[in-house]
Amino acid sequence: MPPLGAAAVHVGIDMQRIFAEATEWRVPTLLTIVDPILRVARAHPAETIFTRFITPHRLEEASGAWRRYYERWSSVLQGRMDPALLDLVGPLLALVPPAEVCDKTTFSAFASADFVASLARRDTETLILSGVETEVCVLATALDAVDRGLHVVLATDALTSGSAAGHSAALEAVYPRFDQQIESATTAAILAAWPAE
Repeated sequence: MPPLGAAAVHVGIDMQRIFAEATEWRVPTLLTIVDPILRVARAHPAETIFTRFITPHRLEEASGAWRRYYERWSSVLQGRMDPALLDLVGPLLALVPPAEVCDKTTFSAFASADFVASLARRDTETLILSGVETEVCVLATALDAVDRGLHVVLATDALTSGSAAGHSAALEAVYPRFDQQIESATTAAILAAWPAE
């Protein structure tokens, strides 16, 4: 992997309690990726952005096909659960600040104006992606990044999903289709190419 310089940003996607604890959205393997994410974020805390997937308070706030989506997942509406479940998992929350948090209401981080503005302030050229879920929010963010001309690096040991089949299919069959714009590497390889200053 070529060196990653000052124009790189680490994005930890949706590492929230709602995906770690006993909810309908629980990702059983989420806690296994906390340590690799911490290694990258601790090496570059000021260059780390954590996204949070924020659900509506009530079904009536959802529009279009999102209404159907939240009819299926009504237990995660904020009015039906403890909103604190939307917080980052504890070890990552401790890094904020200097790490930044950007909230989003859709799968892709690029739907967040704060996220887009943060990347613009940093003159970002490369996104290092970690978090959940490999074939949902991570994929949506990666493809939006590609469309904007950004280089994407997937931290393979810092990604997971509630679907082992979906996770594997994305890493083995989907992302390789974008081999000129998306590359995959372990967090060790990423940190070797992006040493702490």
